[in-house]
Amino acid sequence: MVSLDQLPEIRTDLFIDGEVRGADDALQVIDPADGVSVVGYAAAATAKQAESAVAAAHRAFPAWAARPPQERAALLTAALAPLEADRPTTAEVLTRENGKIRMESFVDSVVFAHRFDLATGLTDELGHVTRLPAPPYRTEISYLPLGVVTIIVPFNWPLAILAASLPQALLAGNTVVVKPPPTAPLATVRTVQLVARSLPPGVLNVVTGADAEIGAALIQDARVKKVCFTGSPDGGKRIMSMAAESLTRVALELGGNDPAIVLADADLGPDALQRLFTGTFDSTGQICMATKRLYVHRSRYEEVVEGLSAILAATRLGHGLDEGVTMGPLHSRRQLEYVQELTAQARRSGAEVREFGEAAEGADISRGNFLRPSLVLDPADDARVVVEEQFGPTLPILPFDDEDDAIARANDTWSGLCSSVWTTDLDRAAVLAARLRTGYTFVNAHGAAHLDERAPFGGFNHSGMGREMGIEGIREFMDTHSVGFPA
Repeated sequence: MVSLDQLPEIRTDLFIDGEVRGADDALQVIDPADGVSVVGYAAAATAKQAESAVAAAHRAFPAWAARPPQERAALLTAALAPLEADRPTTAEVLTRENGKIRMESFVDSVVFAHRFDLATGLTDELGHVTRLPAPPYRTEISYLPLGVVTIIVPFNWPLAILAASLPQALLAGNTVVVKPPPTAPLATVRTVQLVARSLPPGVLNVVTGADAEIGAALIQDARVKKVCFTGSPDGGKRIMSMAAESLTRVALELGGNDPAIVLADADLGPDALQRLFTGTFDSTGQICMATKRLYVHRSRYEEVVEGLSAILAATRLGHGLDEGVTMGPLHSRRQLEYVQELTAQARRSGAEVREFGEAAEGADISRGNFLRPSLVLDPADDARVVVEEQFGPTLPILPFDDEDDAIARANDTWSGLCSSVWTTDLDRAAVLAARLRTGYTFVNAHGAAHLDERAPFGGFNHSGMGREMGIEGIREFMDTHSVGFPA
C-alpha cells in the first residue's frame, strides 16, 4: 500500500517563449484519494504572464508557419524523445492528482505520443492544392495556418485529450498556448515542457493558473485565432461567449450522454460484457464518451444485468497507485455528491439501485472521493440519471421491445457525442448506426479503447462543434485560401 506522506511534492512552473518562468502564487493540488494529501503545486500565472505567453506564440508564428510541413513534422517527432523515459513518473504524478489507476495514467501518456505519430503521418496531405481549370479563371485552393491557438484541457484524460488537437495545430503551422486543468495540472505541465524544450522558442507554451485570472488573456486576446476547449456544455457556453467578444473561432468537445443499444441477437459472452463494462466504468466513469444509458432488448435484459453485476462485484476501490485496485476515487467531492444525488433521485422514483465492489486490501475508502459503482435498473426515461450526464460510476439500464422505440429514446437527448449498437448482424448495425444522431457510433464495443483514432472525432448538438484527429482535425487549424489567375 502506498504511503502518501512519503511521496514527494511536485512543483511545476510556467513555460513561456522557451524559458521556465516562476510565479508569485501557486495552485495547490490535492490527492482525491484522501482529500488532504498535497500532491504538489503549480505556478499560478497572472493575467500579464498569460498575455506574455500569447505574445510569445504570436512572435514565433511567422517563422514556424514558413517551415515546410515535413520539417515541422520532423521537429515534432524528435521532440517526443524524452517522454518514454519519463513515462513511469508521469503516470505516478497523474494518478496522484487525478485519482485514476496507474495503468490508465500510463495509457494516457502512451496515447499522447501515439496521437502525435498519427498526426505527422498525415503530413503530405497538408500541402494539397485543388485546381479549377479555366475558363473563366484558373483557380488554386489551398490551406494556411490560423496563427496562435489556445488549448484548454480537462482533468480526466488530459494528455490524450490534449494530443487530439495539439499535434494537429502545430503540424498545420500554428503556435500554441496550453492551459492545463487547475485541479490536475502537474503531469500535463511536465509533459508539455519536455516537448516544448525541443521546439523553437514560443512555438509551444504552457500556462497554469486560476480561470478567473488568466482566462480572458488566453481567450479574448485579438492575437488568439482559435480556442479549443474540452469540458462540460456549460463550460463550452462560457468559452463561446468569451470568444464572441473578439470573434475568435472555437472548437468544443463537450459532454456526452451516450446511448448503447443491445439488440436481441447480441453476443453477450464474457468478452462482450467486459467491453460493455470497461466502456462504462473505466476512469470511474469519468469519460465523456463512456456509455451513459444502456437500452437492452427485454429478452436479454436479465442476462445483461446479471453479467454486469458479476463483473462489478469484483471491483476493488482504493488509491490508484496500489496493487489490486481496479477503481480509484472520483476526482472531486462535488462530482461524488452529484452522482449520489442522481442515484438517490432514481431510488425515490421507484428504480432499483444495485451497488457493488469493496475496498481493496488495506484501503480506507471512508476518506476521499470514493463511490461504489452501481446499476440503476429500469428507471423512468425522465429520471435525472437518464437525462443528465452522470460522469461517474453508475449506469441506468432500460428495457425496450421495439428497435424504432429504442432509436427514438436514444436520440431524445441534448447530447450527440457517441453511441453504440450491439448485434451479430453487422448490416443491421450499419442501418441503425445511420439513424443515431451522434458523431461516432461503435459496433459491439464502446469507449475510448475502441476508438479508431485515424477518424475525425466530435459531437452533434450540445456535445460540441468541430472535429479532432484525422485530416479533418488538422484542417480545423487552417483557413481555406483561393487564388484566381486570369485565363
